[in-house]
Amino acid sequence: MARYVIKRDQNSLPERLTRYKSELNEEQFRVVTAPPKATLVVAGAGSGKTRAITYRVAYLIEQGVSPQRILLATFTNRAAREMLRRVENLTGSQNVHRVWGGTFHRIANLILRRHGVSLGYDSNYSILDSEDARGLINICVDDAAIDTKAKRFPKAEVMQDIISFANNTDLPIENVIAGRYPYFEMLTAQIKRVDSIYQSRKHERNVMDYDDLLLNVKKLLVEKPEIADIYAEQFQHILVDEYQDTNKLQAEIIDLLAVKHRNVMVVGDDAQSIFAWRGAEFTNIYEFPKRYPETQVFKLETNYRSTPEILGLANVSIAHNRKQFPKMLTAVKRSRDSKPALVPCSDVEQQSAFVASRILELRDQGTSLEDIAVMYRSHYHSIELQLELSRRNIPYRVQSGVRFFEQAHIKDVIAYLRIVVNPRDELAWKRVLKMIPGVGNATANRVYEQIALSEPPVLAGSQLLPHGFPESESGLPITNVLRSSNALHASRMRSQPFRDFISMIELISSQENRDKPAKQIALILENGYEQYLLENYENADVRVEDIKGLALYAQRYDSTETFLSELALLSTERFKEPQPLVGEEVVEGGEEDELLTLTSVHQAKGLEWKAVFIIWAAEGKFPSPKSLREVDAEEEERRLWYVAVTRAKDELYLTYPLIMTDYNRQAVLQKPSRFITECPPALFEVWDLEEESPLVETRAASASEFIN
Repeated sequence: MARYVIKRDQNSLPERLTRYKSELNEEQFRVVTAPPKATLVVAGAGSGKTRAITYRVAYLIEQGVSPQRILLATFTNRAAREMLRRVENLTGSQNVHRVWGGTFHRIANLILRRHGVSLGYDSNYSILDSEDARGLINICVDDAAIDTKAKRFPKAEVMQDIISFANNTDLPIENVIAGRYPYFEMLTAQIKRVDSIYQSRKHERNVMDYDDLLLNVKKLLVEKPEIADIYAEQFQHILVDEYQDTNKLQAEIIDLLAVKHRNVMVVGDDAQSIFAWRGAEFTNIYEFPKRYPETQVFKLETNYRSTPEILGLANVSIAHNRKQFPKMLTAVKRSRDSKPALVPCSDVEQQSAFVASRILELRDQGTSLEDIAVMYRSHYHSIELQLELSRRNIPYRVQSGVRFFEQAHIKDVIAYLRIVVNPRDELAWKRVLKMIPGVGNATANRVYEQIALSEPPVLAGSQLLPHGFPESESGLPITNVLRSSNALHASRMRSQPFRDFISMIELISSQENRDKPAKQIALILENGYEQYLLENYENADVRVEDIKGLALYAQRYDSTETFLSELALLSTERFKEPQPLVGEEVVEGGEEDELLTLTSVHQAKGLEWKAVFIIWAAEGKFPSPKSLREVDAEEEERRLWYVAVTRAKDELYLTYPLIMTDYNRQAVLQKPSRFITECPPALFEVWDLEEESPLVETRAASASEFIN
């Protein structure tokens, strides 16, 4: 076979490279223009790794690599969209959207929509969010005939965590139970039985949970070589952001996709690997050069975020870890002639008073509350501070706020859309059926049994409707819908609410509305659901506005299936519990009030503020005693500390109470964290608090101070 290489126009390349060189530092430029081979980019905190990845994708496209042959795996779909938007601006290419960009789960979903039939799934499978998965697990517990009360059987959310951790770490369930839930060891056989039923039930119902997306795409690549070859050939270049946060399953998928070209560039910071508790595997990045012996290693050590004094503390602290790629962050910023402040407080009340008072002082000096954050190792550490902030009228947000998509009224509306896309979705059917007056669990179960047993019928027509209800003029095809004479002819199913329900299903599944999610949501609201809200919720007006906002958000999607997939996949981002869409991501409102941020360190990763307070920086609090019971846990805790310190741009305050009260109301002396005492005292400026000092005055703020 003759081989012909298409020659590209080289005339403009020198000009482009000159531009790249002027817009990148030397470290970033070397990464962007690296030769195609396995590449590890160790990107220190604040070193511009996103910029390097973005320019790398642009560089590949400008070198003639077709966009659809590039895979960009990120931990949020938003990050991928932003990177690709910038790539489009850099290259001027109209084909950047053809890059396979997004989370691992989104990429897996794209592949499975095409090839899931090879694993026995229809292409219109539903994706279960966390709540729905728990609901199905409860059904499986019932199917297994387990007496949950007599045996103290784990709740659905615990079962879900056991199964998920086993899936993502490739460990047997019995090992996960023994290592993480030893108090359930006597129930291992029953838990495995529930898991077996759960896996079967999902397949039968044509649904997948988040883990299934990754498990099934790996299964596809391993068991279907003809399909694996397609993607191994297609993805000439693979880039993975935040590689230190990948779990074993994700790393295996990347290795399977990279098996042919081996042009895989992983970018991350081993010093910021802090999610082992959610299954992230530190060895993925640490041992990458072992898996790819040809690896070229680059380091991004120029920090654009923090002052030299803050970086000095971070560098010395992380140097105590044995397992790492050594690096030394260098500041671009000039010195502010102020060291990180170490603030011992007499007790937790004084700690809270100091933090609140200093925050007000910083704001008086021109630092917005939006530029200030208070961090802690565990959420309960913030209890006293929240009380103090409330007392002083200082507005704040807690980073782990209530999630928009977990609200019942939003899940109700999405359930209607799910049964239009996948008429075998058991959980969605039961949710909407139980909203009909007079329909409880028993009736919903009976109706769904008839739906599941039915042949694909026509939605409209006498066979579907209660006796005496007139036929529609035209039949609208939909699979497995209401047609059981036994269930539908029951007296309660001849009611007007049930007839209205059928009319709504017909309306939103009609050819005219089928792939218009925004229109479908509006129709659901107009045709009975708004009345349902008025009858069931005291804040119905707020919920109606939420749904209208969701409809506005849905306008950007040209198919209901895509809309549902994207909403479900938003929950897979990062290593928190899978979190669905938050309210501010649905509709952009007007200007918000100025808010201080309270956050755990885990949830602060990737963020930055001008001033950062780390509270409870005491031994036994940070690091946490629980984490130190596991092998290598101290090093992970130090990485967590490193992440906290490097969130600060200009000012860093480390506080801890000298005395605390224990559970027996006894005073206990507190020592500073080992992460403080292992660093030279010269790196800190110790602040000595006095109660009469203006620094800890109890000034209260006016709420109007913080409104834009």
